[in-house]
Amino acid sequence: MNIPEVQHPVVLFDGVCNLCSGSARFIINRDPSGIFRFAPLQSETGKMLVSKFDLPDDKPDSIILVENSEYYLKSTAVLRILQRLGSLWQLLYIFILVPTPVRDYFYDIVARNRYKLYRSRAHSEIESKDFKSRFLE
Repeated sequence: MNIPEVQHPVVLFDGVCNLCSGSARFIINRDPSGIFRFAPLQSETGKMLVSKFDLPDDKPDSIILVENSEYYLKSTAVLRILQRLGSLWQLLYIFILVPTPVRDYFYDIVARNRYKLYRSRAHSEIESKDFKSRFLE
């Protein structure tokens, strides 16, 4: 399996989830310098990175941040992403002081209900060329 070397942090997300795709758009819109790259968990790149880090691939219920050959899941991934976005978003990184099980408890509630709250779609809709250029594939 040929796993691409990536120079940027990569955000892996559920590509059929409106909330997850919306989160990717949120990050791109607040990341004008292009720090982050993206891949749906269902894509070949997503599958290769999941395999590389031996992550469970049976249900894509977590955002995953791959950065510097390490990975971060759930609330930790979200907080690290917000920290890198700078501006006022980085202030939310203070929540890293909350114990991970507590943060992930609330993350899991949203993750379990994301399809009910935001519906799902057959594929990730990419609206702009800038958005497409940030995807690995």
